[in-house]
Amino acid sequence: MQRRHVLAGLMGSAFLGSGPALGFEVSKSDAEWKKLLSPAAYNVLRHQATETPFTSPLNDEHRKGVFACAGCGLDLYSSDTKFDSGTGWPSFFRPLPNAVLTSEDRSLFMERTEVHCRRCGGHLGHVFDDGPKPTGLRYCMNGAAMVFKPASA
Repeated sequence: MQRRHVLAGLMGSAFLGSGPALGFEVSKSDAEWKKLLSPAAYNVLRHQATETPFTSPLNDEHRKGVFACAGCGLDLYSSDTKFDSGTGWPSFFRPLPNAVLTSEDRSLFMERTEVHCRRCGGHLGHVFDDGPKPTGLRYCMNGAAMVFKPASA
């Protein structure tokens, strides 16, 4: 759970709704994100919403492939790292290299580690230390924040 504090200064303007996410490869205004994304993806990626558990079709996605950011298309997780956590959200035990960043989240009267897309800064979910081997981590992601790219045959 490295890089917890990397995003603090970079993401301020994006999450306050005052402009583009400064410092990210993909940077758009709030109006541009709203036009580009579905309402659910916009609320999750740009405003840290959480989708209702057990509602994402990606929860039941079991094909070989890659789960990518719905905002910028960056590959985030291999299907080989996906597991059924029983939480109702797609869960993974390891992101792809250089795919995500983390930051401290003290909302809802608790301390958690928030996970963001490294390229656009979009909110993906949270990571917890109650996952399976080999990492012991559970990256609990919002399906609305991702798209699935099936492996080519």
